[in-house]
Amino acid sequence: MKLTVNGTEHTLDVEPEMPLLWVLRDELKITGPKYGCGIAQCGACTVHVDGSAVRSCSITVGDVDGDVTTIEGLGTPDSLHAVQAAWVAHQVAQCGYCQSGQIMQAASFLDLNSEPTDEDIDNAMSANLCRCGTYPRIREAVKTAAKTLNEA
Repeated sequence: MKLTVNGTEHTLDVEPEMPLLWVLRDELKITGPKYGCGIAQCGACTVHVDGSAVRSCSITVGDVDGDVTTIEGLGTPDSLHAVQAAWVAHQVAQCGYCQSGQIMQAASFLDLNSEPTDEDIDNAMSANLCRCGTYPRIREAVKTAAKTLNEA
């Protein structure tokens, strides 16, 4: 089976029923997406499939139809994605465990809504859980990223 992740095509010898999360972490050694709950309820495993946010713990690799982007492929160390830069500017992360999923959810959301209200942000991000409770900083970072993307 072939799978394109972060712009690189990989040939894999895995069962099509294997969750995408395990393919990314165990087979490809991409550790940005985290295992949180295994039932698509926490968002720690969020990645993009053709730009749409998906929970990689609940989609099988055989059901992936498109290119996969993880936090490792969203930006580069020399050129952070606007959401990543806003996360740093607002010092969102505390423990950091959920942050790759939060960032991937926010980036996908901003592709769909370039001028979000606080309510829009809260609704879009509500399925991504943060045990440290950094929700106010997440909201501010999403607003900053939206502004940056709109100016570009």
